[in-house]
Amino acid sequence: MPAWLSLTTDQVLVTLSCPSEINGVTVDKLVLRSPTVGDVRAANREVGGDDEQRELVLFAALSGAPVADLEGLKLVDFNRLQAGYFRMDNNDGL
Repeated sequence: MPAWLSLTTDQVLVTLSCPSEINGVTVDKLVLRSPTVGDVRAANREVGGDDEQRELVLFAALSGAPVADLEGLKLVDFNRLQAGYFRMDNNDGL
């Protein structure tokens, strides 16, 4: 498990490579809670087949961050969110 990732059955904590502004606050970590079926269905409905946008909408719902703030993350940090989500989703780290 990478040092920047902490995983439980309920959430993943990702340490960012550099601080970013989320909801008007500078943070160096982001938490994604475990998704529900409803979260995934809502993201699918909202974007109509655009996989990249669906992922952004889902991560926004799970983190409480606006999509625009997630779009402002450095790519390395968004990749960290993706890695954390997929580990949590597949229970790889548990």
